[in-house]
Amino acid sequence: MFTASQLLDKINNYISEIQFTREPKGLYEPIEYILSLGGKRIRPVLMLMAYNLYREDVASIYDPAAAIEVYHNHTLLHDDLMDRSDMRRGKPTVHKVWNDNTAILSGDAMLILAFRLMTAAPSEHLKEVMELFGLTTLEICEGQQLDMEFESRDNVTEDEYIEMIRLKTAVLLAGSLKIGAILAGATAEDAENLYNFGMQIGVAFQLQDDLLDVYGDPEVFGKKIGGDILCNKKTYMLIKALNRADEKQREELDRWLNADDCQPAEKIEAVTGLYNQLNIRNVCENKMREYYTSAMESLAAVAVAEERKKELKNLVKLLMYREM
Repeated sequence: MFTASQLLDKINNYISEIQFTREPKGLYEPIEYILSLGGKRIRPVLMLMAYNLYREDVASIYDPAAAIEVYHNHTLLHDDLMDRSDMRRGKPTVHKVWNDNTAILSGDAMLILAFRLMTAAPSEHLKEVMELFGLTTLEICEGQQLDMEFESRDNVTEDEYIEMIRLKTAVLLAGSLKIGAILAGATAEDAENLYNFGMQIGVAFQLQDDLLDVYGDPEVFGKKIGGDILCNKKTYMLIKALNRADEKQREELDRWLNADDCQPAEKIEAVTGLYNQLNIRNVCENKMREYYTSAMESLAAVAVAEERKKELKNLVKLLMYREM
């Protein structure tokens, strides 16, 4: 068995050695740039860990694991452009270094490259893997569309929000784990339990991100606190606050949501104060724990020795309980 750290090193080395020799360079340089920025590589590491539950020859699936990471970074190029984000992992985003059209086209090329890398899966599993990968990428588009539609709605429900983050965020974690299990020859039941584990932990992670955006330590979280508040993003925190607020609190919350000209620090402080009054932090933490518990139950149902699941449990626990 490999540790998560060892698998991260392996996939990082593999991705760093990918050579883009085709022309024109202007298409491939932004791809090399975004991949060089690194990141946690959680999705390919999870795929390798799922595979490693059953088999030791993880090098045999580096191409499908790299496909997941290339695909994930494809979404980042387009997300950064849609959100007009200036920075990614401490560096200027692709559309800032180059331009909007380059970000679109290089992002499109990354999608195609991801599918080409995924076709390196062994022939006996290729159809099942490609069907799952295709469905996963489609569902992520559906989640992104829902997220955009929520921007112009003031009546987003908790269930709608959970479904949106399931599609936009959780399905790629779930798909990564299930593809790893399929490639290792796991039973259909085990593959499905790992998929459910990834889905549940993915929702928990996104709820955690919502929480950290309000209550996190910027040094640990890696970005400024309060960004979701400033752009009125429909997060779990805001949705629950709107549901739990009394008339006076709702009026104050609406006032800040509709404020066109205000000091950012003042708005963050005021909305956070309302969250504190409404106990929203505890509400979100309880929901996170609910999904985390369900995830651990799904992992427990995977029919391999508990010792072999230890690294997967440790990684998820480390990510789940990042310092605030």
